[in-house]
Amino acid sequence: MTITNPKKTFNNAISLLKNNEYEKAENLCRDFLNQDDQDINFLSLLGTILLKKNDFEGAESYLRTVARLAPAYPNVQEDLGTLLLNLGKFEEALLPLQTAIEQNPNKASAFTKLGGALKNLGRDEAGDAALKHAANLSPDQADLENATMLFANGKFREAEVVAKKIIEKNPRDVNAALLLGRVAINARAFSDAEQIFRKIVDIAPRFMLAWHDLSTALKEQDKEEEAQEVLQKAISIDSGNAISHYYLAAIFAKLGKTEESATSYKIATELDPKLAGAHLGLGHVLKTLGDVDAGIVAYRQAINLRPNFGEIYFSLSNLKTFRFTDDEIKDMASRIDQEKLDTDSVVHFAFSLGKAYEDNKDYDKAFEYYLRGNEEHRNLISYDPVQTELAHEKLKETFTQEFFENIKTSDVGNPDKSPIFIVGLPRSGSTLLEQILASHSQVQGTSELPDLGIVSQMISNKAKGRAFPGGILQMSNKEITHLGDEYIKRTKRYRGDTPFFTDKMPNNFAHVGLLSAILPNAKIIDARRHPLDSCLGSFKQHFAKGQTFTYDMFELGEFYLHYDNLMHHWNDVLPGKVLRVQYEDVVQNLDTQVRRILDYCGLPFEEGCVNFHETKRSVRTASSEQVRQPIYSGSVNTWQRFDSHLEPLKDILEPLLDSADPTVIVR
Repeated sequence: MTITNPKKTFNNAISLLKNNEYEKAENLCRDFLNQDDQDINFLSLLGTILLKKNDFEGAESYLRTVARLAPAYPNVQEDLGTLLLNLGKFEEALLPLQTAIEQNPNKASAFTKLGGALKNLGRDEAGDAALKHAANLSPDQADLENATMLFANGKFREAEVVAKKIIEKNPRDVNAALLLGRVAINARAFSDAEQIFRKIVDIAPRFMLAWHDLSTALKEQDKEEEAQEVLQKAISIDSGNAISHYYLAAIFAKLGKTEESATSYKIATELDPKLAGAHLGLGHVLKTLGDVDAGIVAYRQAINLRPNFGEIYFSLSNLKTFRFTDDEIKDMASRIDQEKLDTDSVVHFAFSLGKAYEDNKDYDKAFEYYLRGNEEHRNLISYDPVQTELAHEKLKETFTQEFFENIKTSDVGNPDKSPIFIVGLPRSGSTLLEQILASHSQVQGTSELPDLGIVSQMISNKAKGRAFPGGILQMSNKEITHLGDEYIKRTKRYRGDTPFFTDKMPNNFAHVGLLSAILPNAKIIDARRHPLDSCLGSFKQHFAKGQTFTYDMFELGEFYLHYDNLMHHWNDVLPGKVLRVQYEDVVQNLDTQVRRILDYCGLPFEEGCVNFHETKRSVRTASSEQVRQPIYSGSVNTWQRFDSHLEPLKDILEPLLDSADPTVIVR
């Protein structure tokens, strides 16, 4: 596009920036710079836009260029100082901020930032003096800058106090309100955050950041449909905002609207080809849809944009059927030891390298990286194995044989027969069982649903002195039935017209007692795999969230024993309720096991269930590629490849295995 009126274009870009329409403003600047890459006005404005978008690396080169070519250009010194401050380069930030103050001694914001830089360098006296002077020049601006800096430094309570003072003076200060809403999100006060963001968009309907944060607050409250509506409203106001489409794509994905998600991600990447997260998300949904080749292209595009972001490489390795080249393995090995690499990327690179070396049959090297990834991540998360044991004991004490005898004599629970729960531990074949069932004409596979866990928390009620799980003993038959009603109501958003649907959230094994009470006609399948294969499979898998017991081999083995003991309890108090399906049996005799599963579910045999790999559907788990292939025996006893590293795990799992031949399961 040829731009014939630079002044008009520049003013348009400024107007877009003021309305927080960053993508449109950026595109105008880039279009002009394609014609004249030395124009100081557009170079500076583009740097400012990228700074607003938190693209610090992109902004730095533009702002440094302007500061070098035109050091007196308005705001460039302050913008450069702000950028360096955000990058943690406090010493480097001093000179441009001091220059900005020399150019405009009455600029409160520059003094605020200078104060922050000085205090971060331990020069508290000079920093306090700069902040005090900023407050004298412009109390409101200084307060907002101070609150923003406090928030960025993790001082959320202090930021909240300052932001509230600003809003008390000016209730229509949307920037302070936005900060207050983000403080609420950080405190997990999502309902409060929602109300704040709704007020902001009422005051400033074109404030896109507020629409985006409102969708986040809604999503965190499991209000995905409302989040979808909010983002579609934002897009109706500004259809060219790439971030809105990016956020909407993520909501579509969570709602299981995979094709709609792919469309939205594609729009986001077209509007902003440098939005790495959109390329990454597009790769995820294309993988889910079974278009692996296109998914790989999307992942590689994301790598080109953010080569140090380990999650992208991990996404490739998580395809399972993908193989890294030797050059890619060398590249990852060089990146993982970079001094300033964030820990999350270290973890993702480690798991990716573990998979790469395992594919190359270098099992010792593979285990070395798997171990590193697990150890790094274990330091970031909280998991207490004692609490797991106590929680399972409370479940056993609550859901007793007497409890279920009382349930049987009462008209309790929602009688709906449609749910088929597949429970167990991760990496135990649950995705395979779901694919088999979802290949039946009467069954829809809906993947891992969070709803039973959410419903279980409805038992807790502080006002009534109830807590999960024991609180169910204080509930009336009507209240217990309402829990089943709520589950059926919540899960309708994932379902089509088929009579049955699967819910394969593995951790629902802890809720077998609950779901048997609230959904007495639901079917429950326990997906089992050889304990060593199951545990090692979990140890080799970095999970997007949860499964915190899998990052230490001792804790993992202990958890497996707790799971096994709890399943034995359910079999004792609910004999015949749960169908146990052993992965190895499915591999050895697919036809027999398929018929057994269908008989249990009350479904007629269909040949498609045996030819499950031919079924076209979205599969969102780590096994998505494997279940699109015919069944094979190569996944049985894979633990033997790592046998020399598994003695501690074997010792823990000893009660379940034949001491003479660990390949044999005795329980």
